[in-house]
Formats: sequence, C-alpha cells, structure tokens
Amino acid sequence: MLHITKKLLFSALILISANVFAAGDAEKGQSLSVTCAACHGTDGNSVNPVWPSIAGQHESYLVRHLTFFRDGLRENAMMAPMAAGLSDQDILDLSAYYSEQKMTLKAANPELVELGRKIYQGGDKERNIPACMSCHGPTGHGIPLTGYPSLANQHAAYTALQLRAYKAGQEMGGADDVNGKVMAGVARYMTEDEIDAVSSYIQGLKASE
Repeated sequence: MLHITKKLLFSALILISANVFAAGDAEKGQSLSVTCAACHGTDGNSVNPVWPSIAGQHESYLVRHLTFFRDGLRENAMMAPMAAGLSDQDILDLSAYYSEQKMTLKAANPELVELGRKIYQGGDKERNIPACMSCHGPTGHGIPLTGYPSLANQHAAYTALQLRAYKAGQEMGGADDVNGKVMAGVARYMTEDEIDAVSSYIQGLKASE
C-alpha cells in the first residue's frame, strides 16, 4: 500500500511540475489539430461514438496520454502513427488547445440511469467496486493534479470500450500509468450490464469546476 501511495505521489509531482515549468500555446495547437479533426472533430467533439471527445479534457491528462501514445506506452493502431512525430512542445500546444474547447452536451439512456447512478455514486463494497465519483467527482469533472480525467459527456460507447479493455487487463500507459492499474482493478469486478449502465450515466453527466 505504501509503495502504491509513493507512486501516486510521484505521478502527481510530475503533473504539477509539467504545469509549472511548461506551457502550451493554444493557437499553435489549433493549427496542429487539423490532422486530429478527422477522428476527434475540429473542436475536440468526435462524431463517431467509439472515438473519444477530448474537448475540455484536463490539459495535464492530455499531455500525459499523448506522450504515452508517442512513446509506445499506450497502444492504439490509429493513435500511434499520429502521435509518433509529435515533439514535446507539439503535445503541450495540442493539449492547451483541446483543454480550452467545450464538450458537446449529451444524454444518458433513461433505462440505464438507475443502475448507472448506483455504480457511479456508490459502487459495490461487497465486490470491491469503489464509487466512480470518489476519483472523478460527483459531476464527472475529475481531479487534474492526480491525473483523474474528466468523464462527463464522454461517449458511452467509448467509455464502455475502455472499461472492457481495463477489465481484460489491458494497460494504458505501462508501468508509468498508476491510475490505469487502479482502473484495471476496479473494472475487473464489473458486470457487462454495469459497464454499459455506468458508461451511459457518465455520458449524461454535466461537469462543473
């Protein structure tokens, strides 16, 4: 437990350091985003629900995961070649741009709200499933300094795909992604119905600062 706590603290310090010593240029990021638009939309709102909307995502999270993709720590056949040629400054600029965009509001499936809310707000203590909001907040805004991403209004299809990947043991950032290991431990106990329901519930959340 102490070992995990130290890793989390180290990760947080890295994120804080990145925010203090490096800054992205959103205007330059907008120019770079042209090649990203086909999948993520011109403003970070993707039209295909299996591709993530990244508008309004925390800048620190975007920097971290773009770096994972570029360095081969997070595997994705489509993202790997797109990120391969990015410099550190490119990543900072893109992250600054997308973090300033607004996520398109979406709605949850009314039939899945009850179960989705149960898991998101309360988890299931008997099966070692913590409440999602303990890390991502009651409105899905996340916690930037700890690397917990904003989830609100994310496509349900994409969230479900990620939860199933975690459930299958897929790592999102290798040994450097402590938060990913935490998520793998959470998702492994979730049923398929719970994954679908909580993903839909998240899609309907309205994040606030």
